[in-house]
Parts: sequence; structure tokens; C-alpha cells
Amino acid sequence: MTAIEIACPGGPDVLRAVRRPVPEPCGDELLVRIGAAGVNRVDVFQRTGIYTPPPGTTDIPGVELSGVVEARGPQARRYAVGERICGIVRGGGYAEYCVIPEGQALPVPDGYDDVRAAGVPETFFTVWAALFMQGRFQAGDSLLVHGGSSGIGTTAIMLARALGAAQIFATAGSEEKCRVCEKIGATRAINYREEDFVSLVREATGGRGVDVVLDMVAGDYVAKNISLLADDGRLSFVGRMSQKLDFSANVLDVMYRRLSITGVSVRGQSVERKTAIARAVEAKAWPLLESGKIAPLIDTVLPLLAAVEAHRLLESSRHIGKVILEIRH
Repeated sequence: MTAIEIACPGGPDVLRAVRRPVPEPCGDELLVRIGAAGVNRVDVFQRTGIYTPPPGTTDIPGVELSGVVEARGPQARRYAVGERICGIVRGGGYAEYCVIPEGQALPVPDGYDDVRAAGVPETFFTVWAALFMQGRFQAGDSLLVHGGSSGIGTTAIMLARALGAAQIFATAGSEEKCRVCEKIGATRAINYREEDFVSLVREATGGRGVDVVLDMVAGDYVAKNISLLADDGRLSFVGRMSQKLDFSANVLDVMYRRLSITGVSVRGQSVERKTAIARAVEAKAWPLLESGKIAPLIDTVLPLLAAVEAHRLLESSRHIGKVILEIRH
């Protein structure tokens, strides 16, 4: 099969096309003939060498895919050969074939082609785990989403709005991105390059703050996020765009206001944990996708052999929503 490997740590040009053996499914794994694969920030981090994937992860990037079940391991039960599925993997998505544990697979939503389906798994798994499981978000809560125009940001805004958010604030880096955030459900989007999100959110909430902050920036944002949490508020990390990993917090402030600081990295979790996330996403988010109440935002679709261009686009932050690689057999 054709696949894209990371030849060595570095810029986008270290991605190169190679020929690899088609993997064989074992246990409850499914072999998927991939139709499309999502391009995510974690792929960029793996390529540059600033992120170490879980032990045993392939050097072929790609953590989400959609396609057709080509073969099954002896313990696989739910999906038959020929069924269309999508899901998350530890790696290997930038290829014509990949194996996936059956528990991490979901049926392609009704009416979705491979490209659209490939734009769902990674962001929906991550947002569900970070916002609803760890962040304990519920109807009536208010939310601040950083990186509102990213794949994770747009997913968080749409899911929170569909499931009863009282107010949703989002930060983004341009007026165009802000308008998109508001179009899909944000109460107020804030251009962080020109406006102070702390003062604007504080004013809009009458000084109360928000119940949950979903943060993919970290660094200097952490203290600001904590200052914007309402009593019993939750700060949930889903990324680290900042190069600064450490932060300080006033422990008494956290104690007196009963704040929670948490975070999620789905990729390194166990198959059992990912399966639990998958079942929750299928039960809660799939009906919203199939009814058309929400849909993934697809910015750009490129062929598999244009993975270098896809990474350049992602690093430029010009995109709004998802970047997808389409695999034609």
C-alpha cells in the first residue's frame, strides 16, 4: 500500500510517500480500506518531534479515518466486511489501509461521504472527553472556547449550543474566524489579536465568569482562564499551542471557589477508555449529526500525496475547521 511516513523530525518536507505492507487485523481489530483521513495538530507535533506518541505507535501519522471494513480479526463482532466506519487510531491514518480496534470505530453517520465522516472522530472524541466527561458541562452552563475556529473549537461550539449552553464565548485570530464562530453558535467571538478576552467575558457575564473553559493554548492563558471561572468552574486542557508548559495558580483561590483543573489527551488512553468515549459520542452526538443539527466544518480536502501541503496549511492557521486527506484507490 501507499503510505506517508515521517522520515525524520522536521518541517513538512520530511513527510514522504512510501510503500508498506498492508497490515493484518488481529484480535478485535478491523482492517479498513481508508477513504479519507483527518489532519490534526497532533500529527504536526509528532512530525516536528516535540510530541512523543505512545510506545509502539507507527511512524505513519494520522489519528482519524473513515472507510470500508476490508477484513476482521477473529474477535471482531459488530461490523461486517463491507460496512462503512469511521474512528480514531493511535497512528497510521495517512495510508491506503489501517487497522483499528473495533471499539474505537463508529458507523459512518447517515448521509455522510468518506471526506465528511473523516472530519468527525478526533474532534468529537476529544471534545466529548474534555468538555462533557472531564469538564462536566451540562445544559445551562456557560463556556469559553479558545481556538474557536479550529476543528476542536468548532466542534465544541456546535455541541455545547445543541446541548443547551447558556452562553458560549470563543477566541479566534481574525474577524472572519470570529464571524464563523458566531454563525455556528457562539454568543460572542473575540479577536484575541485586537481585543482583551478577559475584560470582555467578565463584562458580558456581569463579573460572574463562565462555568467551563476549554483551552488549547495553555501558557500565559492559564492564569487568565482561572480568573474567568465562576465558582465551581472547570478548566479543561485539550492542547498546548504555547511553548510554555508550566503555570502557577493561587491555591487558595482554587480552594475557596472550588475550581477544578483537568485535561484530556485521547491518543494515549487505553482501548477500553476510548471505547467508552466512542459509545457516549455515538449515543449523544450521532443523532445530532444525522439530523443535520450539527456538522463538521471542512476547510480543505487534498489528496493523500499532498500531505506536505496539508501540514503547511495547518501550521499557517489559515484554515477554519478541518483539513482532510482523501485517499483514492
